[in-house]
Amino acid sequence: MPPPSQPPRRSTRGLTSIAQVASVASLAHRARDLDVLDRQLRATFPAPMRDHIRFADLRDGRLVFLAPSSAWASRVRLYQTQILEAARALGAQAHSVAVKVAPLPVEEPAPEPNKPLPTEVARHLRAAAATLSDPLLRDLFLELASKAEKPK
Repeated sequence: MPPPSQPPRRSTRGLTSIAQVASVASLAHRARDLDVLDRQLRATFPAPMRDHIRFADLRDGRLVFLAPSSAWASRVRLYQTQILEAARALGAQAHSVAVKVAPLPVEEPAPEPNKPLPTEVARHLRAAAATLSDPLLRDLFLELASKAEKPK
């Protein structure tokens, strides 16, 4: 029985940036274009509608929007003539509007700012730093302790 054949080795020159991979780059470019179109189209909506409706896609001349309920989807359908006019004015080749009822993506809340450490914690960190033989770790403990609240 002959030994299994090995695939030919390819020469590599290190890692390739993901931005240089053609399929990823074109996908990122399309996502940016759709995001810009979303912001521009929603800017033409009446105030309450622009907060509840999201543009999802432009495919084969059809603008696809996401609405959180059938009531909001009906409102989009009522405005479809104005939406198509706005899309054409922005250079989008659109001839119809479709609305899908789907929950809108949840936006992550902004992280809370760092709170200062209580002075008692800082005192314990300084005490622990004094017992450490590793200078790098000791410096890290002391730096963390310096972030403590100042006594009032």
